[in-house]
Amino acid sequence: MTDKKARSIVNSIIYLAKNLGIKTIAEGVENKDQFELLKSMGCDYFQGYMFYKPMPEEDFLKLL
Repeated sequence: MTDKKARSIVNSIIYLAKNLGIKTIAEGVENKDQFELLKSMGCDYFQGYMFYKPMPEEDFLKLL
């Protein structure tokens, strides 16, 4: 989040993917600040501990 070079790389990847018509997914999103930053960059999908921790398949199916 604070490394300007890393932020620039992520932003460039999202920009390139959008221009190629490819959806992007950010893995490892652990907090709201990361989520908001990635969302503001135009990332399409997110996954990580912020949403759910790994769980057995049976527990996941109950959530559906």
